[in-house]
Amino acid sequence: MKTDYLIVGQGISGTLLSWQLLQTGKKVLVIDDAQPITATKVASGLINPVTGKKHVTTWLAETLIPFAHQSYQQLGALLGPTFIRTHDLLNFHPTAEAAGLFEARESEDDTYLYHVNTPGAYTGQFHFSFGIGGVSLCYLVDTSLLLQSWRAHLVANDALLEEHFSWDACRIETDRVLYKNIEAAKIIFCAGAADLDNPYFTRLNFQLNKGEAIIAQIPGLSLDYIYKHGPLSLVPWHSSDAFWIGSTFDREYTDALPTPSFRRLVENTLHSWLKLPYTILDHLAAIRPATGGQKPFIGLHPVHPAVGIFNGMGSKGCSLAPYFAHQFTRHLLDGTPLHPEADIQRFARILSR
Repeated sequence: MKTDYLIVGQGISGTLLSWQLLQTGKKVLVIDDAQPITATKVASGLINPVTGKKHVTTWLAETLIPFAHQSYQQLGALLGPTFIRTHDLLNFHPTAEAAGLFEARESEDDTYLYHVNTPGAYTGQFHFSFGIGGVSLCYLVDTSLLLQSWRAHLVANDALLEEHFSWDACRIETDRVLYKNIEAAKIIFCAGAADLDNPYFTRLNFQLNKGEAIIAQIPGLSLDYIYKHGPLSLVPWHSSDAFWIGSTFDREYTDALPTPSFRRLVENTLHSWLKLPYTILDHLAAIRPATGGQKPFIGLHPVHPAVGIFNGMGSKGCSLAPYFAHQFTRHLLDGTPLHPEADIQRFARILSR
């Protein structure tokens, strides 16, 4: 069997890259063993144009976010479901200092930030003393539904090999890749945290971190908004009446399991912030494939041109993956340059050792 591209992993990166390549008429085979818990499946799906305590605009937001919105709409038109929705974010300032930082940033750049002039509308649902700031043009992607729908599309088109990728069955040559009885021009790794052990990319500066989230029902709380208080966000969860509550960035984790300390953090925050009753339905955790420089790893190996990687999206996979999947596809087909801050050629020296 021959194919143009083998793609290892069907998280958000593997999904978007395989979609882009298939749109160009290329033949693709995705290898994925359907792990029940992955970073994409646990992620909130939030696309936020601002980040950090100082509410700075995220990297390439003006390019990435419109492109992502269009891409998920196109996928919805192809597959049927609606994968992306618009939600404003309401930031309940936890301290006077936090409110001051928000107001200072809003006065500098109000592209996405605004002051909520009717805070009284939320006194029945929340305890708060320092006002509310709003963030517009946020989006939520139903990542679970997207992965399920795209997987069904791959199966229907004989483009999925549902198994754990085996290095013992893989042979990399200069101009082709052999995997069992399959020959491909290139193999692209989109395997998330598993790529930390990829022998071709072990020298890349992966900095994995563990994220946790609580799924809870909160009757009486509108699903039209995302709510934020300090480090925690309440995000409408897929198409249900529940909320995703998270998340953490634990770089010193010992395992991938949910922790009692995170549940206590959520319960203590909700007790002091939320006036409405809630019921915890689930507690999730997964390891994110983040990078040391906070920029993704994209491109072909400088010594082994039949091997590529599309990884390192961290917590911003829903916004990064659509644009860079398109860019990587054009690079593979036409040699179009990759963004220099994402191109793994910036690590050519260490990868060539």
